[in-house]
Amino acid sequence: MSDPAEKIIGLYDRNAAHYDKDRLRVLFEKIWLDRFLALLPAAGAILDIGCGMAEPIARYFITAGHALTGIDSSPAMIDICKSRFPNHDWRVADMRTLALGRRFDGLIAWDSFFHLSHDAQRAMFPIFRAHAAPHAALMFTSGPAHGEAIGSYRGEALYHASLDEAEYVELLDRNGFAVVAHVANDPDCDRRTVWLGTFAP
Repeated sequence: MSDPAEKIIGLYDRNAAHYDKDRLRVLFEKIWLDRFLALLPAAGAILDIGCGMAEPIARYFITAGHALTGIDSSPAMIDICKSRFPNHDWRVADMRTLALGRRFDGLIAWDSFFHLSHDAQRAMFPIFRAHAAPHAALMFTSGPAHGEAIGSYRGEALYHASLDEAEYVELLDRNGFAVVAHVANDPDCDRRTVWLGTFAP
């Protein structure tokens, strides 16, 4: 397929072993992960959307006593997750068509949601809603402004996209989520643009 957004799944699946070695285990995300966990009940169920190989983020949640359901479109990534944490629920699934039939206390799409096209991102918000328990926390990363960017990983094009701030706020509100915190290009989190909200249907 010529659409760079449609090549993401194959890129990560082909490079799963490399990504596992390349991914830093330093939790520069910790300040946001802790904000997210503070909104969850003790031992609350977490849905990790685009979980990769479960480290370091899923490991952090598991260590904190939470039950993890991780989904990723890469079978190779999910195989790594299963080998690492066999007592948790790991599934090969495309977030764009996700329908697990259950709700979670927390949903996170860290450095995964932003690989979707603009229209696919818009379509994710009803999916977030369908999987959110009352008062669930939702956290995801985006870009700082509307646009598309092509990076690279292991010599292959790596697609990213973002809507603008006002549209994310509108999509969250329309689907029952209130913004708790938002920082663009957070200097304390490796310049990530982070959204944290809660579900109040």
